[in-house]
Amino acid sequence: MDFNLGPNNKLVAESARDFANQYIKPNVMDWDESQFFPKELFKKAGEFGFMGILVPESLGGSGLGYQEYVTIIEEISKVDPSIGLSVAAHNSLCTNHILLFGNDDQKNKWIPKLASGQHLGAWGLTENNSGSDASGMSSTAVKKGDEWVLNGTKNFITHGISGDIAVAVFRTGEKGQKRNATAFVIERGTEGFKAGKKENKLGMRSSETAEMIFDNCIVSDKNRLGEVGEGFVQSMKILDGGRISIAALSLGISKGAFNASLKYSKERVQFGKPISSFQGISFKLAEMATEIEASELLIRKASHEKNMNRPMTKLSAMCKMYASEVCVKISNEAVQIHGGYGFIKDFPVEKFLRDSKLCTIGEGTTEIQKLVISRNILK
Repeated sequence: MDFNLGPNNKLVAESARDFANQYIKPNVMDWDESQFFPKELFKKAGEFGFMGILVPESLGGSGLGYQEYVTIIEEISKVDPSIGLSVAAHNSLCTNHILLFGNDDQKNKWIPKLASGQHLGAWGLTENNSGSDASGMSSTAVKKGDEWVLNGTKNFITHGISGDIAVAVFRTGEKGQKRNATAFVIERGTEGFKAGKKENKLGMRSSETAEMIFDNCIVSDKNRLGEVGEGFVQSMKILDGGRISIAALSLGISKGAFNASLKYSKERVQFGKPISSFQGISFKLAEMATEIEASELLIRKASHEKNMNRPMTKLSAMCKMYASEVCVKISNEAVQIHGGYGFIKDFPVEKFLRDSKLCTIGEGTTEIQKLVISRNILK
């Protein structure tokens, strides 16, 4: 299958590689150790065109498609998956939700600043009592005249503290009803909208994850995205693309861990020979390389279908499920290949392993992906 990557994809890859090596690589472990979120970095990412990848040029974006998007996330994630995660969440969740479901006034108001990196985006669906079961959310939006009163807490939110613009989904009907949720845009500084607890995480430590709290937060009806009751349906469509994001992130982790392992296996000498010459190591590398190839083919196929505006819910779930599980396996094998050094922070593979696990959880667990896939193949 021809995925139409073309010369543009090569230029995008080089640009993302340069950005990652120059602005991210020197700081990776310092940011990870201190759980520092480098918000200013994303303004620089905006200068490279990485904060409005899918946004049309008419709205200040790069006007690229999902193939280029995957390439950018992959290249950044080879160096630091935490930053790859933040770039992905900003693009595919917050910015993309406004882009796909906002009216012209809403797009013109919020998209250009998001696409330039001047503003950072957050997206809120998950709550402490409704993760996989997002339709059971407790946060509510009650209409009063031309305004809405928002109450509730969203958790595990990327950029929950630092995000300048948030898209969040609130229940506008009774629990158990169909079409009982609606999406709103909330600007930082709006009264009643505040940040909550920042999570102390196993991995992805320099990507900020925190609560967003809404306490009688009042927004205009002009901040509502789409029709009342469409929020959950919109979110499922957003997550179709978001799953490609996590798959691309997983691919970057897999390639980063594999490249480090390949290099180390050629340099590490035991019994008078590089360990890559031993079958136990070379077979590990062979399996890793094959699984990376399979992951990328699934991701590229899903991206192609997305670019063609064809149904790709099943494919996006497949590529997310497979690539995320593979990146955990590959990162684990990378630590094993490095032996004792794999357990030490002087080498990059222990961080890839810590970061990899989030990929099997975020934007739909592996179990949810299996549910999505099975429903699609059985209907």
